[in-house]
Amino acid sequence: MSRDYLSKPDAVKALRHCLEDGDVVPTKHFRDELEAEELTMADALYVLRKGNVYNEPELDVKLQEWNYRIEGTDGEGRRLAIVFSVPEDDLARLITIFSIRTS
Repeated sequence: MSRDYLSKPDAVKALRHCLEDGDVVPTKHFRDELEAEELTMADALYVLRKGNVYNEPELDVKLQEWNYRIEGTDGEGRRLAIVFSVPEDDLARLITIFSIRTS
């Protein structure tokens, strides 16, 4: 396994560190979903900077990485979720993004 499990607050700290002093790499799937949801990278960055991790992470068995889900609103008030991993201290990988629909 490339990195140990992070607590929810530590996952947020690691993500914000990558935004400021490391690398944040969107996967092809993330970029495809961004387009499908008619969102911009600016929308995603807003959620990454202002959102929070509420759920426990899930282990991606194939990659042996912990996946975290950050949730928040973009600048227009749309509720979004972004799934990411932190495989290295200075690297965050954006896996997918989707709207959170409320009923």
